[in-house]
Amino acid sequence: MDIRLRRAYEAPGADDGYRVLVDRLWPRGRTKEDLALDAWTRDLAPSAGLRKWYGHDPDRFEEFRRRYTEELGGHGDQLDELRRRAERGRLTLVFAARDPKLSNAAVLAEVLRARA
Repeated sequence: MDIRLRRAYEAPGADDGYRVLVDRLWPRGRTKEDLALDAWTRDLAPSAGLRKWYGHDPDRFEEFRRRYTEELGGHGDQLDELRRRAERGRLTLVFAARDPKLSNAAVLAEVLRARA
């Protein structure tokens, strides 16, 4: 399963494959052309309450990971669709957070890989 992460503020790569924005909010200052997306899966993004609680505080990441993984449990069909995409070719999860390791995209990639 080929899953990559790419910040929304980086230029799309020629080898990104299927590009999916996985944030609930559109990245500031970016256009549709800038992002070159194939899809936007808002429903798979963390809930507004969880996103605000987390605030990208590194000390809260482990609890964020647990809560977000729990939220993702209710989206089996959408997760299965992304897994199928990743099995057929490269899937790039696009996100706006500054630190890829502490992003919702990193957690989503873990969940996709774990249930493959």
